[in-house]
Amino acid sequence: MKGKIAFEEHLAVEETVGNAKAFAGDSGRWEDFTMELLDVDEKRLAFMDKTGIEMALLSLNAPGLQAVLDTDEAIDLARKANAKIAGAVARHPGRYAGMAALPMQDPAAASAELERCVNELGFKGAMVNGFTQKGEPDSAIYYDIPEYRDFWATVSDLDVPFYLHPRMQIPARAGNYEGHPWLMSAPWGFAVETSIHALRLCGSGVFDDFPNLKICLGHMGENIPFALWRLDARMRFSRRGYRGKRLLGDYFREHFHITVSGLFADPAFRCVLDVMSKDRVYFSADYPFERMEDAADWYDATDVITDEERVQIGRSNAIELFKLDLD
Repeated sequence: MKGKIAFEEHLAVEETVGNAKAFAGDSGRWEDFTMELLDVDEKRLAFMDKTGIEMALLSLNAPGLQAVLDTDEAIDLARKANAKIAGAVARHPGRYAGMAALPMQDPAAASAELERCVNELGFKGAMVNGFTQKGEPDSAIYYDIPEYRDFWATVSDLDVPFYLHPRMQIPARAGNYEGHPWLMSAPWGFAVETSIHALRLCGSGVFDDFPNLKICLGHMGENIPFALWRLDARMRFSRRGYRGKRLLGDYFREHFHITVSGLFADPAFRCVLDVMSKDRVYFSADYPFERMEDAADWYDATDVITDEERVQIGRSNAIELFKLDLD
């Protein structure tokens, strides 16, 4: 399919490119990862052309700003990362759009940076790489707490999507992975961390306060769609500390938008479509941590959807969600 739109597509600045080393592992791809994260011109665009991806919304690689302990440093790095994204968009209009990197160490600064990126740079939303560390390496701040209500008000007022992307749990909080470090990252821990963060948002009352919030999750919803029925069923008996006014599943189906990034499998796709409907599911690749060819080859051939649905999920839904100026 030609004309696909992808929006879990990562780049790096020099200060964050080293974060990719954990993903390279022993594969011998460290040099490739470095080049692919830093490049936003020749090779990336060639891959997009080859795989039928017309537009990519660019974002900063994980954990990015969320692992910067010093608030002032995070604010400065946000502006640098967003300048690189804006530069790529300016050089290649119609091929790229921007997702803001935000210094969540300071909710007011994050709000200001999002406003600047949307209103001055024309960015289409934000991507934040999970919880934020601040001050101490062992810290982990989640965005359901009251200190972030004004930030969510800004997201609501701007009416742009917020993409909650995975990151690895910090060692001080990862005792359950002891002896099995392979579990901590993409194979399992990414989904665990991101799904918990998403469920915390659902249980915090934030969607009652701001009913137009739109949250994006990758990887077929980080396992939540598969478990959503049981979540609601068991919460009928255990709602201690739950501050939402409605069932969790209601919030998830109404406020979350799910990409197929990095999970190119028909059974998972069927589940997500059954739970979320085709109106809230989107194509994405997760480049360079996944290959665009793998994403496109699977998506273009899967018989889970009709050709009409392929265009909707691969293109039309993203145009509507991000208010893209595309036909």
